[in-house]
Amino acid sequence: MHLRIFTEPQQGATYDDILAVAQASERLGFDAFFRSDHYLAMGDEPGLPGPTDAWTTLAGLARETSRIKLGTLVSSVTYRYPGILAIQVAQVDQMSGGRAELGLGTGWFAREHEAYGIPFPEKRFGLLEEQLEIVTGLFGTAVGETYSFEGEHYRLVDSPALPKPVQAALPIIVGGSGKARTPAMAARFATEFNIPFPEIADIRPQFERVRAACEAIGRDADSMVYSVAVTTAVGADEAEFRLRAAAIGRDPEELRKSGLGGTASEAIDRIGELADLGAERLYLQVLDLSDLDHLEFIASEIAPHFS
Repeated sequence: MHLRIFTEPQQGATYDDILAVAQASERLGFDAFFRSDHYLAMGDEPGLPGPTDAWTTLAGLARETSRIKLGTLVSSVTYRYPGILAIQVAQVDQMSGGRAELGLGTGWFAREHEAYGIPFPEKRFGLLEEQLEIVTGLFGTAVGETYSFEGEHYRLVDSPALPKPVQAALPIIVGGSGKARTPAMAARFATEFNIPFPEIADIRPQFERVRAACEAIGRDADSMVYSVAVTTAVGADEAEFRLRAAAIGRDPEELRKSGLGGTASEAIDRIGELADLGAERLYLQVLDLSDLDHLEFIASEIAPHFS
């Protein structure tokens, strides 16, 4: 089981705040540092000092870390044209020495699009499908050859398909709870399928749908990585756990039910349960970026049980 740190900087974080968490995550042995790709805080938080762009941030982190993998969970297709996205991701992969990963989705937060003048079409699944085809097509085109694409939403003509990522097969993450189109698209394009913040009972059936979609196109279902994102607040005892839950505005019992909440022993049991349901990788959503002791606790008291 790989444990990854996943953050939501739009809720209020400077680049230096993000850097501190990323470097702590690397030092403590976590597999990856991921961040959301949003431009507006959610809920009642003002999100001061304001949003940070995901791929600009990751470019900075690429030069200020050395081992940890870096990615988005997930970038929205509404933010960037696919050709520009491919350039950005390939450049971060080069800057990091081959540590970039791309999570890509349809986007859902209409209000942030309104706030920053970003078009938000009602139907976006077709955009996602074409962007995945274009990005993987650009990455997969041999140097010296060109790539063209004609779709409903995008048209590329004789692209040099440059620059190239360092990684021969840069990891692509697709996820969600859709029962048909999402598993089918993941089977075609993704190296990893992620279920974000699921009900426990929904995990195994969704993984089984993805496995079936892989088999339907002749792909080995075991070639897909299966992952889950869970909101995380844990502590050495009940009091510390409840303090951390309060700090992020979450109900302790709801965290125990649907997230990763409680004491170390409770968290270890929950991770074991998620592994039994088919999860091979966990994204631990940590919302208080000032609480580096939280990361220390997870690394020392929980992670060693799954190394």
